[in-house]
Amino acid sequence: MSDDLELQQRRLKAKNTLEDLQKMKGMGTELVTVILPPDRQIHDVRQQLAQEIGQAQNIKSKQTKKHVSDAIESASSAIGRYRETPSRGLAVFTGHVIIGNNKTRMVTVIIDDPPEPFRSFRYRCDSTFEVSQLEDMLIDKTCYGLFVIDRGEAAYGIASGKTVHCQEELESNIMGKHRQGGQSAQRFERLIEEAAHKFFKRATEHANDYWLPMIGNMKGIIIGGPGATKDFVVKNDYFHHEIQKLIRSPHFDVGYSNESGLRELIQRAGSLMHEIELDAERNLVDRFLSEIMRAHPKATYGEMMIRSALEQGAVDTLLLSEGVRKVRSTFACRQCNHNWTVTTDKSPEIPSCESCEASPDQVREDEEKSQSLIDEFTTLAAHSSSKVQLISLETEEGATLMKGFGGITALLRYAWS
Repeated sequence: MSDDLELQQRRLKAKNTLEDLQKMKGMGTELVTVILPPDRQIHDVRQQLAQEIGQAQNIKSKQTKKHVSDAIESASSAIGRYRETPSRGLAVFTGHVIIGNNKTRMVTVIIDDPPEPFRSFRYRCDSTFEVSQLEDMLIDKTCYGLFVIDRGEAAYGIASGKTVHCQEELESNIMGKHRQGGQSAQRFERLIEEAAHKFFKRATEHANDYWLPMIGNMKGIIIGGPGATKDFVVKNDYFHHEIQKLIRSPHFDVGYSNESGLRELIQRAGSLMHEIELDAERNLVDRFLSEIMRAHPKATYGEMMIRSALEQGAVDTLLLSEGVRKVRSTFACRQCNHNWTVTTDKSPEIPSCESCEASPDQVREDEEKSQSLIDEFTTLAAHSSSKVQLISLETEEGATLMKGFGGITALLRYAWS
């Protein structure tokens, strides 16, 4: 598996986990967060948690005392499974979470493979989990500046990760050409050029002020517009000198100088923006949509078809939506020792045994064998040297892939059915 795909998967797991944790609430200060950076020793943290259990005995409410003690013991037990702190650190989120009707359920979530190392140690009891370090890891700090302009209007913003953000649209209010001759025409021409100069200066100053605080994370500035104005503005040094260094060539012709122009600029400048996956994702999804319409398509979709195609080595590129949250769950029946695997939604209800029909209380989920559908298909793809691309939901094409095809699709090496 490539390092880039592995990082994508770690980020996706962290993102999904973060979404789940943010929804969880406790009755009081009953949810425990323990975060260990890579240099924190397991033994030291377990000693601290043992002291915290002693402190919890001073809580007056019997229920709160029990819930806090249970959470700290659960955290200590989870941390105790590790001989040493993982290379990027370890986080444990545990406690009695409200599930409705004044009821709670004990939950323990462990993160031992984060996208980036945890920065500092945290121990906290609260009504919510402490997830700020996880949130910081998922901020996509790489971005490109986008700027489109003509004499009538301008717009600027950024493309970050897979998101295009238009910060502001500006209008010039430059008057039209004066048709009369003589000195009047020259005077009006001068006024028009002065107004244009003021507008170019205003637009670029606004863009400079927006971009300069984030310049350390910017990979470049992409310039576009309907005519020659874009080149004039760049050549005549309207931009701040630090911004000027980041302006990439060529400049692109686009039909508009507003937010629509920024989005068109992204499409035309995709080859420049190698750090941003907007263009690559769009091309892959467009290829899939085009291929699936053919009489003998080299594409397929759906869990069963994809699984079969992977097993036969027919998949060239597997396209998996980040919106896929299904889990490949393995269950075992205590009564007849039957084991089976099914695709379920996240946190599935325990089913009856499919063999002897024993009740759900006789069935348990084997959590060590269960894994997300994305992880399973990625592993299967590696066996046949198939490429894997995770497709975000933040683009129009990504949303189409999820809504129209269930988020599980593939481009094939040959027409197959």
